[in-house]
Amino acid sequence: MKKILILLAITICISCHKTEKDKKQESSKLAIKAYKLSSTTLAAGKLIRIDSFPSKFITPRPVDVWLPENYSSEKKYAVLYMHDGQNLFDATTTWNKQEWMIDEAATKLMKDGIVKDFIVVAIHNIPQIRWQDLFPEQAMDFVSKEAKENLYAEAKKNNFSTNLKGDDYLEFLVSEVKPYVDKTYAVYANKENTFVMGSSMGGLMSIYAVAEYPNVFAGGACISTHWVGGSPSENNPLPEAIFAYLEENLPDSKSHKMYFDYGNKTLDQLYPQYASKVDSIFLKNGYTKYNYKNLFFEGTNHSEKSWQKRVDIPLTFLLKK
Repeated sequence: MKKILILLAITICISCHKTEKDKKQESSKLAIKAYKLSSTTLAAGKLIRIDSFPSKFITPRPVDVWLPENYSSEKKYAVLYMHDGQNLFDATTTWNKQEWMIDEAATKLMKDGIVKDFIVVAIHNIPQIRWQDLFPEQAMDFVSKEAKENLYAEAKKNNFSTNLKGDDYLEFLVSEVKPYVDKTYAVYANKENTFVMGSSMGGLMSIYAVAEYPNVFAGGACISTHWVGGSPSENNPLPEAIFAYLEENLPDSKSHKMYFDYGNKTLDQLYPQYASKVDSIFLKNGYTKYNYKNLFFEGTNHSEKSWQKRVDIPLTFLLKK
């Protein structure tokens, strides 16, 4: 009888624990309040906003979900995760009055039957900590001790935080945002239908996401990738550190695709010097013209206006039927 009572007590404790866990999960779900953004100007589809996506990893921030016109829960959609989400859809609300025109490009590509049906999950940046969130954190392991000390000393002198959050940002994306999207929308949750895309520091974070989570993302598009890694400086150790990280952590060419591009005006003028290095890393590791591109756009600068003119190319590359 004593053993039975002990077992009963244990069962009750486990049951209570599960109940508390369920309550916490329900509470967490309730905390995610989404609503249709009626004030935004879209060419097509609709934008669902979560004003402050809760996170135990990074500073909460808005997350938008763009659903194409005629979105239906009766079918399944691929998912494209994008960084700097506030710059993608509506130029009237952006800091520089420019946008990527993602809704225009995606709608046309889907209507023309060129790409799979897909939704876009747009993660907003927080300008003050954007670099800390989007720098590929583990690349710092490939910076020499002396060079790292010099970098941190310079940052301290300029009151610039070196509290890197790239790994936490990815944890937020993969273990908090993605599960919510998979449960809330009619999407494929598998790797083959999950992609990531961004520009500048967002380009670095996109290749980092695929490298760190190759079982989550089938590919990424990195637009005007900021290979410089930070502010341009003499004897900058960050580009070589980023390349060294990539050489050791490149996603398998048999199951991934990667797109890069760059121009040669404004900030983009810093990038052409790295093109051959990027090509070398990918091509010697089994990537071919079928799953790898590194395109040069003569005369283009580092801006949403430049990116909107060619965004159909990476979208097609990643999501082609």
